[in-house]
Formats: sequence, structure tokens, C-alpha cells
Amino acid sequence: MDFAFVSGNSALDLAATVGSRRDEPIDVLASPADLERWVAECDELPDRVTADFETFESALSLREAIYQLALDRVFDRPFDRGSLKIVNNTAAGPVPTIKLSDTGLHMSGDLLAVLSQIARSGIAVLADPHACLKECGRAGCTRIYLDRSRGARRTWCGMDECGNRVKAAAYRARKRASTAPEGRGGFRH
Repeated sequence: MDFAFVSGNSALDLAATVGSRRDEPIDVLASPADLERWVAECDELPDRVTADFETFESALSLREAIYQLALDRVFDRPFDRGSLKIVNNTAAGPVPTIKLSDTGLHMSGDLLAVLSQIARSGIAVLADPHACLKECGRAGCTRIYLDRSRGARRTWCGMDECGNRVKAAAYRARKRASTAPEGRGGFRH
């Protein structure tokens, strides 16, 4: 399973580990090992953590709370109180250790520190009045992303996954319409 980090924020990327939430949800974090791999692949987090069942369950609770708060923000609703409590309590936990060296930044910490870092990242984006949060424009995709594009014109969470699918479907629809026989629902120019 490949993970996508296209939301522009690690907290939003964690929330997006459940896809197609309104249709047939697909959870890519089915086990603690999946969470360990997700953390290792996320550039903003330490690359080695271990997850036991309890911290895995905490990560899933944090994920759902972040998603709910981001959705509240997108739809300009008051934040869900239960989700606020989860995110704020998680953010109050330990933070990863960072060190600078000639080879760059090195981050370390356990999974609780990682979850705290993710919660803090989520708080930062959700509290920013200038952050433009959007839900992907592809039908079925429920990823919420941070739109940093010029004029906030971004439509899809990412081109590789959703943008290409939408464009390919539109092309196929145009192709079918242009080749439909006259009198059978299509017309020719």
C-alpha cells in the first residue's frame, strides 16, 4: 500500500488515511505496522517508531478528530467539542527531539511524541485564518487539503491520483459525445 502525502500538512495527511469516507471507506491504517510505515514515509516526522495496540488506537482517534475539525473548518461550522478535546490533549504530550548537523535536520521520538507533533501541526493549520482548506473536487474523494495555489484555484487533492482521474473521465466523455451517432443522444459539430 502506497501512502499519499499531498494534503500540505501532516495532520491532514493522517486524516486522509481513510479514503472515500462517504461511499465505501478505505482505511490504509489497518494495523500498527501500517501506522509505523506511514510515520516512516512522512517527511515531517521521525523515521522510526513502534506502535503497540494502545498507541495505534490513540492515532486512529486523533485521525478522526482531525478529520472532523478540518471538515468543520471547510464547512464553516463551530468545531466539534469532543474532537477539540482529543486534539488539544494529544498536542499537550511529549514532542520529538530535533538535532541539526552538517547532514541536515534529524528528528527522533516515540509514537506519542509523533502524535503530539501531528496534533500541533493540525492545530496550526486549523487556527490559521488565512489557511485555505478544501475538500477534493473528485467525486468520492474526501481528502481535505491545504490549498496554497495562486488564487486558491486548486481543485483536487493531487494530480497523480484525483486530477488525472477527473481529466481522463472528462476526455472519455468528450470522446464518446463526439463519436455518438446522430439521432442517438449525441450531435456533431
